[in-house]
Amino acid sequence: MTGAVLTGYAALFDVVDGGGDMIRPGAFARVLRNQAHRSLPMLWQHDPSRPIGRWTAVCEDHLGLRVTGHLTPGVQRSEEAARLIASGALSGLSIGFKAVRAQTGKAARRVLTEIDLWEVSLVTFPQIPGARVQLVAPPEATTQKSAQVPVARLTGRLGTYRSRRSL
Repeated sequence: MTGAVLTGYAALFDVVDGGGDMIRPGAFARVLRNQAHRSLPMLWQHDPSRPIGRWTAVCEDHLGLRVTGHLTPGVQRSEEAARLIASGALSGLSIGFKAVRAQTGKAARRVLTEIDLWEVSLVTFPQIPGARVQLVAPPEATTQKSAQVPVARLTGRLGTYRSRRSL
């Protein structure tokens, strides 16, 4: 049984986040290569005691770290999350990580060039304003067919955040 399908950008490259960090392209390459056959935990608000699903596809593209995953059916918080996302009340994504390699930047406090990624959470307030998620398919649709990921809708919302980036 598969839960609702979500997709979005958990991190954007070359954007200074609310904590002063900026992630460079390739920063996730090592961890993605080493964890290629494992799914990544999906948490509620970075709380390790509240897992709500799994990210089953995680990759870097030209914009950032793109994720697709499934909420776990039968978990109350997962079902609430699907309803909140569908209504537009919740749309933030945020990564839990440890910086492996970083440099001091001009516009950013730290320029992250290698990251050990632990989890991706659904959050109310993401550190990167453009790190957003959307519901691709509700639980009932995922049992009938696989969901197609609407990249154009995701990337269209990123324009304002990309134009404000600074290296």
